[in-house]
Amino acid sequence: MSAGASGPVAHALFDLRGQVALVTGAGSAGGIGYAAGALLAELGCRVALCATGPRIHTRAAELSARGFEARGYQGDLTDPHATTALVNAVLADFGRIDVLVNNAGMVQEGVAEGASGFLDMDLQAWRASLARNLDTCFLVTRSVLPGMLARGAGRIVNVSSVTGPLVSNPGESAYSAAKAGMVGMTRALALEVAEQGVTVNCVAPGWVATASQTPEEVQASAHTPMGRAGTPAEMAAAIAFLAMPGASYITGEMLVVDGGNILQERKG
Repeated sequence: MSAGASGPVAHALFDLRGQVALVTGAGSAGGIGYAAGALLAELGCRVALCATGPRIHTRAAELSARGFEARGYQGDLTDPHATTALVNAVLADFGRIDVLVNNAGMVQEGVAEGASGFLDMDLQAWRASLARNLDTCFLVTRSVLPGMLARGAGRIVNVSSVTGPLVSNPGESAYSAAKAGMVGMTRALALEVAEQGVTVNCVAPGWVATASQTPEEVQASAHTPMGRAGTPAEMAAAIAFLAMPGASYITGEMLVVDGGNILQERKG
């Protein structure tokens, strides 16, 4: 194959022009969701950003000011009716959703995740954490998936974590259960829709220097093999890769993005 012939093929594998992406949990300017939305826009997607608070409209305006087609949507994704209404609004504005990034969770605007020992956690706190971190993924996916199946194409990327599927911390039993549950749901759904042109994958970040990173997390980041936390942009790059046409034979996978931290037994 000549160099001239290989060029367009390689480009097509990494071409998102004309695609519509919905990214949840994108309200924070320093978060993974907004970084993912911005990168997908740069790669050619029309982007719908959503979050629980009004700052999502500021994020969308920032992308619009850069010349991208972006809109913000506000809603509580733990509420089935609100979720359906939000997805219907996106479909009314954009016509379809080709790429879904389920990033909502961990920190909700105005609601702290909080750590609690297992025996100190009441049922309400347990359910709230699962709702914020797992139900949101289920509810949004359930609303978006029928359109993808009808077109015979779609990319779903769930932002899980190394916490839960691979490691954990004291006081994070609910969060760990939710993120591990997200990986299990990803694998099961991937099998259900594989023959219909839809892929479902997870990105599992390690320590990330987001706006919500705590001083303890900053300290832990210094003990990774790379000696630092990852950036939201680095997480966004992994998300974007799984959304590409070239990732069409990857499904049901969990891509760990943690600077090699899982590999080392001693972490300082």
